[in-house]
Amino acid sequence: MGKEHKNGHKDKAGKDDHHDDAQAVPTKLGNRAYLEELRKLHIELVKLQEWVQRHRARVCVVFEGRDGAGKGGTIKAITERVSPRVFRVVALPAPSERESSQMYMQRYVPHLPAAGEVVIFDRSWYNRAGVERVMGFCTEEQSQEFLKVVPLVEQAIVRSGVTLLKYWLEVSQEEQTKRLQDRIDDGRKVWKLSPMDLKSYGRWYDYSRARDEMFLATDTEISPWLVARTDDKRRGRLNIISDLLSRIPYEQVKREKIALPKRQKAGHYQEPDYPYHRISERY
Repeated sequence: MGKEHKNGHKDKAGKDDHHDDAQAVPTKLGNRAYLEELRKLHIELVKLQEWVQRHRARVCVVFEGRDGAGKGGTIKAITERVSPRVFRVVALPAPSERESSQMYMQRYVPHLPAAGEVVIFDRSWYNRAGVERVMGFCTEEQSQEFLKVVPLVEQAIVRSGVTLLKYWLEVSQEEQTKRLQDRIDDGRKVWKLSPMDLKSYGRWYDYSRARDEMFLATDTEISPWLVARTDDKRRGRLNIISDLLSRIPYEQVKREKIALPKRQKAGHYQEPDYPYHRISERY
């Protein structure tokens, strides 16, 4: 049984985590309600952070999904109020020539969490089951070998004491199109759109088949895939953070009472008459 948070959320662990297409789609969540709920979850994430540090726990969170599914925004929502020294985000670039010659999992293993860390993978070793396979960056034999081996690797990770959570963010064709078009039109987001995104866009069903086979091979009892609907970004983020919190048996660490000390008196100090190069105050 999962614990209940103070915000009223209850763990749904043990139930079918896969999305139900027949489930009614709720209305879009307003920004005010979203920020109110997010604030509550941020407080819980800070408690989780302190517990992870105190108990030297190791947590690894994997985010996968199609381009535009909301991985980056979800990771930002998780990490914006916690320490980057505890919540460490890993987003690896394309492998170098040397890394391409290594055992496939070798480049990922050094990034797994040490004691007192939460490591979040913005895409992970599952590149081999998705983009690499669909776009021809690996052979079919390599992808099949990966699907055979990775459950054993994840079993070793979990049995070493790491809490491993794997989230798949599920977005519809219509919403993906809307988000990718928004990246084209919005100068703040155009950097998010890569040539690979454009090539991948037209291959929706190739990615669907790759996802289905990936689930079949790697959705194991010891390391299941947790599927989140993210057509509504705000609801998706809240649901994922709430689920993440429910799956880790953290407790609030007792803190010492904090009081600001008195400031020293100025004594003989005087502000200098210095010609500072001040920035323009345009706002």
